[in-house]
Amino acid sequence: MAETLYVDSNVFILPVLGEKSRRAEGARRALERVEAGEFVAYTSVLTWDEVVWVVSKVMGKADGVQVGRKLLSYPGLRLLDVTSSTVIRAQEISQSLGLAPRDAIHCASAMAKGIGSFVSDDAGIEVVPQIKRVPLESFLV
Repeated sequence: MAETLYVDSNVFILPVLGEKSRRAEGARRALERVEAGEFVAYTSVLTWDEVVWVVSKVMGKADGVQVGRKLLSYPGLRLLDVTSSTVIRAQEISQSLGLAPRDAIHCASAMAKGIGSFVSDDAGIEVVPQIKRVPLESFLV
């Protein structure tokens, strides 16, 4: 059975912005593997907001809308709803571990689905003991 991973918003943002770095290349490779069905990939609906917001600010609203549409139909990607219980758990994570609210929502979303592996270049999430961060560069091997 394929490994289940939670995919953070930066995995989608870095390739779209055309960044030339090892982490952006790792993000591209991770997304190729999602599309190929090599692992079961989840992300929160919050990711749509973050991706559209950043792309719109950097590249323009039309590009943000286009990328948002693509994210919603990305092959192999499953979206998780953010419920009030997710936000309550995020509040607990944020309060006890000092994690930023959006990061806490992402972690709470993964935990609610029973996902412990979190693809991200954000080392800040490593404060959550139930989450194992999978660095983007790990997809380069």
